[in-house]
Parts: sequence; C-alpha cells; structure tokens
Amino acid sequence: MKSKYWAIFEKTETGYSAFVPDLPGCVATGRTKQEAATLIQEAIEFHLEGLALEDLPIPSSNTEAELVTVDY
Repeated sequence: MKSKYWAIFEKTETGYSAFVPDLPGCVATGRTKQEAATLIQEAIEFHLEGLALEDLPIPSSNTEAELVTVDY
C-alpha cells in the first residue's frame, strides 16, 4: 500500500532534523538535508511496520502545508 506523509525539515546547528506531523514520534536527523530525507523515509516505513505488527490503525495524512508570506 502506498501512502504519502508530509515531512517537515528544519536546519539545525549540526545539520537537519525532520519530523512527520501525522506520525507522532517519527523523527530523523542527518548532516545534510538529503541524509535527513533518506532517514525520515526509513523512519516512516519502520513506524508504519510497527503499527501494523501491533494491529494498530495506520493514520491517514491530514497535514496540509502552505508557505505564508508576511510583512514585518
């Protein structure tokens, strides 16, 4: 089954972190954004496999993202 989830990336002092709002606790870090992207994909797959093994429901993606521009 294919599912899509939003991953949020944040620049840190040592690289990048990523998290998935629809999957609480699903996080990854990497020295580069590409490394963080690879690791968050693996983390999502691992997270979903764990839910399935426990016979827990697989959350649907409810997150929406939009870039907002403001004047300050």
